[in-house]
Amino acid sequence: MRYGLVVLTAGFTGLLSFSLLAVAIGTDYWYIIDVNKPNYTGPDDLSSHSGLWRINEGANRSSVIPSFTANMSSLSEADRHLLDLHKVVVIVLPLSLVLLVFGWIFGLVSSLACSPDLLAGAACYFLFCSLFTLSGVSIYIRYSNQAMEEFQRIVSPENLTYVDVSFGWSFATAWLSYSLEVTTGLLLMLAARIIQMKGRYDSGVAIAML
Repeated sequence: MRYGLVVLTAGFTGLLSFSLLAVAIGTDYWYIIDVNKPNYTGPDDLSSHSGLWRINEGANRSSVIPSFTANMSSLSEADRHLLDLHKVVVIVLPLSLVLLVFGWIFGLVSSLACSPDLLAGAACYFLFCSLFTLSGVSIYIRYSNQAMEEFQRIVSPENLTYVDVSFGWSFATAWLSYSLEVTTGLLLMLAARIIQMKGRYDSGVAIAML
């Protein structure tokens, strides 16, 4: 397999993973609540969709999730736990985004240097970054499930029959970014292996010519 093709593919997947994670963090379709209540004639849409920073209710109402500004003393233990989970998510995922910038630079320098050690280091760095993304997404799943449990506790079972909840495309984009981070790391590992094999082959040829 050609070294140039592998590192170019790794560069593309690394850049794409950064772009997808940035889109996921900045958009508000992580969690969707679709309410289809029959015979409802009110002026407001009861459905909502939320992201890491905002909750959008209906067509024109939007509110910021007060993870860092809420008065914790006035909240219940369950609400405080939810906000703590949300704080972790909004710290870990942007941190992963920042780490990906340095990872892409590290990968570029390593590929230009054609150093198997640097390429292996860049590969491990991308795999390390993927752990941050995986952790953030996994904690968000736990946060969403617990928020839904609280919602089910305060809403009557009759009204719950009209509610359909699902993860949105922003959530799926974050998962895709994680997959591409892992792919980038594996491709850089393959590039390091190609350089090692090429070095051994060149050494064998040189010895044979002596």
